Amino acid sequence: MKVFIFLADGFEETEAVGVIDILRRGELDVTTVSITGKNIVTGAHHIPVAADKLFSEVDFSNGAMLVLPGGMPGASHLNAHAGLKTLLKQYATEDKKIAAICAAPLILGGLGLLQNKKATAYPGFEDTLQGATVVELPVVKDGNIITGRGPGFVLNFGLTIVEELQGKNKAKEVAGGMLIKL
Repeated sequence: MKVFIFLADGFEETEAVGVIDILRRGELDVTTVSITGKNIVTGAHHIPVAADKLFSEVDFSNGAMLVLPGGMPGASHLNAHAGLKTLLKQYATEDKKIAAICAAPLILGGLGLLQNKKATAYPGFEDTLQGATVVELPVVKDGNIITGRGPGFVLNFGLTIVEELQGKNKAKEVAGGMLIKL
């Protein structure tokens, strides 16, 4: 299954790289996508990461899920990208899966994609989850959307995505290999 993870300057490195690692361990086909117009994207803590593709180079039609790491100003940069917002709305309309962690759920709230859903986000971003019932849990799955609270819950978030796309047994296998107790 194809998963796209979006990178913008100022992204939270732990949330991006940790999730990429867990999903690839879960045998998901992960493509990192830069929205910056360049392949090297610099995280919030000045760690450069090489994206697999630029946004303009990707055909998103065969994707199973879009994943948005948080971090600031990374989440704001993602939110300012018109092409990504159009893509998120398209995936939501087609009932395809979307995941966002930390500050990134603000994008989903602004697009109205959290309407009548439970969701979580980094403390202080609750007001951006427009239309959602905000819950203070590490990870929340409601329908086609998974939200995560922040960098401390990257393992939970990544394993929830693996479970959603590859099943509980694969998530347990990945967790066991990482010495994580589920």
